[in-house]
Amino acid sequence: MKDEILSRIQKKFPLVAKPFEAIAKELDMTEEEVLKILQEQKNEKIIRQTSAIFDTKRLGYISSLVAFKVAENKINAAVKIINSHPGISHNYERNHDFNIWFTLAVAPDSKLGLEGTLKLLAKLTEAEEYIMLPTLKLFKINVKLNTTGKDEKKEKVKKVVHTEIEMTKLHHDIVKMAQYDIDIVSEPFKNIIDKLNITYDKFFEILQELQDAGIMRRFAAILNHRKAGFSANAMVVWDVEEGEKGEEIGATAAAFSAVSHCYLRPKYPNWPYNLFTMVHGKTTEETNGIIEEMAKEIESKTHMPLYSSREFKKVRIEYFTPKFEAWEEKHIKEEI
Repeated sequence: MKDEILSRIQKKFPLVAKPFEAIAKELDMTEEEVLKILQEQKNEKIIRQTSAIFDTKRLGYISSLVAFKVAENKINAAVKIINSHPGISHNYERNHDFNIWFTLAVAPDSKLGLEGTLKLLAKLTEAEEYIMLPTLKLFKINVKLNTTGKDEKKEKVKKVVHTEIEMTKLHHDIVKMAQYDIDIVSEPFKNIIDKLNITYDKFFEILQELQDAGIMRRFAAILNHRKAGFSANAMVVWDVEEGEKGEEIGATAAAFSAVSHCYLRPKYPNWPYNLFTMVHGKTTEETNGIIEEMAKEIESKTHMPLYSSREFKKVRIEYFTPKFEAWEEKHIKEEI
């Protein structure tokens, strides 16, 4: 039952006053049993976080994947500097000359901007070289680990048409609060509705509006890959055609259930790979097997799996906090 519950909370977390009771009814269990199992999984750090997952770009932040080439003896110091920025959500060492890979977001009112921040980070870390790899086309972003072993190898990736909304103070307040991890209790949203003095109906209505607008991707639990048994996760990069053909190939890659992230990014003279896919497996053999299956269907000049040798940071960005401005003020002053 544990694996069924973990599968359920990753895919579609019930947005109701008592979500764990709803899961219990689906699985013919008691709410107490579900709460006990999930609290155990959280204590063991298998569940990383359960919260709203927001779209950085739609909140007005500018972001990019970045690869730095840093000398071996300077990695630890460089990582400390990079991780100090509040817009760094993921940071890994990977098996390539470009050895430090991280995602960076800057706030809508950033004085430095994305490129200015990267130039500053490259200078501070003494990076020998770096490439900025913003998303040109997003095909899929949906981390769902196959905890039951029952998921199909392929899945249909739906095209979603988003509505436009005008963000009110209440929308912003809910984003600020719903971005944080919920407690594993019978009514996990009660503290939010009490603080905002709104009803459950209003809270779920606003979350639905945020989801319809693409601002909230989904509300779900994210598992700690390694602790959940998925220790062989590779960022596979592919050299594919650009334009319409590249988009067709990207859609093919995204259909694989083991792929959680799939993007087209720019090519450079020193980086020919433009299709990026995150592939998750329990063992290196399993992951390599999935990559081989993908390679049979993906027309590419070449491809390369980049495994992470070290995880330096993996967190959710905290939106609408003063941390971004504080980091910039500190470093701008130091530069002056």
